[in-house]
Amino acid sequence: MSRNIVKVESIGKVTHDVVRIVTTKPDGFIFEPGQATEIAINKAGWVDETRPFTFTCLPDDPYLEFTIKIYPSRAGVTNQLRMLKKGDELILNDVFGTIAYKNAGVFIAGGAGVTPFISIFRYLKSRGKIGRNMLVFANKTRADIILEKEFKDMLGDRFVNILSEEEVEGFHHGFINEEFLKKVIPDLKMHFYLCGPPPMMDALLLQLTNLGVDEGFIVTEEM
Repeated sequence: MSRNIVKVESIGKVTHDVVRIVTTKPDGFIFEPGQATEIAINKAGWVDETRPFTFTCLPDDPYLEFTIKIYPSRAGVTNQLRMLKKGDELILNDVFGTIAYKNAGVFIAGGAGVTPFISIFRYLKSRGKIGRNMLVFANKTRADIILEKEFKDMLGDRFVNILSEEEVEGFHHGFINEEFLKKVIPDLKMHFYLCGPPPMMDALLLQLTNLGVDEGFIVTEEM
């Protein structure tokens, strides 16, 4: 197992419960857009407490970036992460992940499940290859939407939001179902990239299968 110690360069808020952590980058460190690593905090009592987090920077950026949802009430790793300061250290383990860009398609995310897609969309934009890719993003409220402005700037009308606990003009309301997918997705003969809570993923796999999407065109993280 590889093991790299990196220093925190900055930490700031993205939403009310999501933070952006930027760290140093080890020489020769390699990952693909959409991949992740197991992270631990290099402090007594936390070294063995690893959690998976996705890289949200580009592979050729001179730093590493993680966009992480915080759960203060759990008093766990993410709560410790939000209290980090510049100069604190993190331990990165092996890079892993099976969510990789194959071809133009529909990305469907629930909450913090959008994080593997951040690096992918940033990579596509940097190469001028956003094309007809679209993002369907499910959240509880508008305040929960991660990087709303950036996704809107990149995707325009191909950035579709649905909110389950709030009705906002210009946003869909409710939960993703087959009727909603047929309404917002113009072409079901594309790749589908899925990431979110397990119950949502189970429901989406069934819905897409019912809509005739070939399972070979569905990309998810292997459990």
